[in-house]
Amino acid sequence: MKILFLTPHPEEGASTRYRVKQFFPYFNHNGIECVFHPFFLSDCYSILYKKGRTLRKGLNLLKGIFHRTIDLVNSSDTDIVFVHLEASPLGLPIFEKIFTLLNKPIIYDLDDAIYIKEVSPANWLAYFLKSSSKIPKIITMSNYIVVCNEYLETYARRFNQRIKMIPTSVDTNKFTVKDYNMRNEVMVIGWIGSHTTAHYLMLLTEVFKRLSKRHKFVLKIIGADKKNYFPGIDVIYSDWSLEKDVYEFQSLDIGIYPLPDNEWVKGKTGFKTVQYMSVGVPCIVSRVGRNMTIVEDGVNGFLASLEDEWVEKLSLLIENPELRKRMGMAGRKTVEERYSVKANASKYLQIFKKVYEERYEKSQIND
Repeated sequence: MKILFLTPHPEEGASTRYRVKQFFPYFNHNGIECVFHPFFLSDCYSILYKKGRTLRKGLNLLKGIFHRTIDLVNSSDTDIVFVHLEASPLGLPIFEKIFTLLNKPIIYDLDDAIYIKEVSPANWLAYFLKSSSKIPKIITMSNYIVVCNEYLETYARRFNQRIKMIPTSVDTNKFTVKDYNMRNEVMVIGWIGSHTTAHYLMLLTEVFKRLSKRHKFVLKIIGADKKNYFPGIDVIYSDWSLEKDVYEFQSLDIGIYPLPDNEWVKGKTGFKTVQYMSVGVPCIVSRVGRNMTIVEDGVNGFLASLEDEWVEKLSLLIENPELRKRMGMAGRKTVEERYSVKANASKYLQIFKKVYEERYEKSQIND
């Protein structure tokens, strides 16, 4: 079986890495040839969400369209096309439609509410191209839909009944439990993400002001613009890198994940929560969306809504090293059982087999 995997971003993009690329060794081991073609390559992705460089972004858009056209031309021996989010950022599902005309079954993977027109202000070109009507069309024409949570499943069922919910997974062979014998000199509370979501940190401005009057800690922010988010608070800013990703999670004593309660967040996978838990780091996350499914409050993590909750639960973890370890290990167990590659890879294989067999049966009938 040969599957062409189409993604908007290269491996540096988190959703590409965790929804697609990390499963390739498992797929290969089970007899599947994986061909991976992101629309934007690594050199473009590094500037895609930064201001300026419009000409370079435009040239990479044209380059991506050219490469997608080559994918169509070279698809004669492709059995299945797996589209993660979109084959291209164009406002119409042109490439997806042509693949269906070429009788290539499509498996569509949706892990964000991208039918809502929410785009980084630094990437005005994407905002100009994006069409909210595109996603329902892709869902309708696809042979099978994979989503990351129940909220997106409910949305997708409006257009297609063939849906499987598979949560975003982590490779627990790579994301291993932190060494609890190696302690930071000062308590490290951390957030790891990108500058496109860093503004959510501002939800905790008053929380950290109050917390700093009770406890000594360092706030570690990785992947955000180096802004002065928290005046008067000891903050370490670090650039995100693929090579240091696991290490950065393991370096934390407590992980935080503040989020607003809106439609865009409800479509998110809650994966930052899973990453904290995978390395045994206890986390405090907003009581919204997928977090409420992943976290059992007080057992494998903490949920928080009000400012007082954030302060009290952060204080509780700062003051109790045994609680941090116990909660961190409970989180690790949750990931191993429900959110790991080992737990979920076979679910993809079942879908591939089903779609492949249906294509073969259809070809036999046509012959």
